[in-house]
Amino acid sequence: MSTETNAPTGEASVLGDRRGDHYRLRADLVDMTRPALPVQRAEIAAQPERIAVDLGKTALIIIDMQNDFCSREGWLGSLGVDLSGTRKIFDPINAVLGAVRSRRLPVIWVNWGVRADRANLPAGVRYPFNRVGCGVGLGDVLQKGSWGAAVVKELAALPDDLHVDKHRISGFWDTPLDSILRALQVKTLFFAGVNTDHCVLATLIDASFQGYDTVLLEDCTATSSPDFCLQATLHNVRFCFGFTVRHEDFVSALRAGQEA
Repeated sequence: MSTETNAPTGEASVLGDRRGDHYRLRADLVDMTRPALPVQRAEIAAQPERIAVDLGKTALIIIDMQNDFCSREGWLGSLGVDLSGTRKIFDPINAVLGAVRSRRLPVIWVNWGVRADRANLPAGVRYPFNRVGCGVGLGDVLQKGSWGAAVVKELAALPDDLHVDKHRISGFWDTPLDSILRALQVKTLFFAGVNTDHCVLATLIDASFQGYDTVLLEDCTATSSPDFCLQATLHNVRFCFGFTVRHEDFVSALRAGQEA
């Protein structure tokens, strides 16, 4: 992501991101006023009620769409986990990515990217994924920079996308995610990814606790848990933490704004 724009002598240059926090620099002045950008209003059909958001303060967060979780050759696939539900969300996420990028909204991939020495993974984090203490568990996969930790090829990330490595279920705990969002002056977050009832929900809840508006793209998220876990998550998001929308309604709202 470009963070600096040079300008001819006598004109202001921009230090930072024009969409968020930035200075405007001249030879004799550092302008810290940060002028407000026009509201980019979009109304979207949602549950429990219709919502309106400012796209200029909105970002898309995609969680854990990584080879070890989503590819048949990855960790979960090797364990015989049914990945059909996870792979069904590739197309809806791609549709959202196209619409979001056309409006120049930030795209943030929040993924497991653990240290090679696992020094910050306590036993309590590793145990649920390796209950017998042998074989391959969370502490043995998803190492930062590995194939397993990479975003699946079906959802190729672009150079201007942002990436955040996490080592807990929530993407906010001990990561720069909050700092990135605040620098972008983002207020509303749309969530996609896996697993709905684990990392997606935990990150969404933490976002809500920190004052962000949270919206779950309900057909851009999946889980390997039983269906009642998914239904409970949708209920809890709608009842306590934010809203849910269908991807086609989000895409339509983005396109309607462009046409206007």
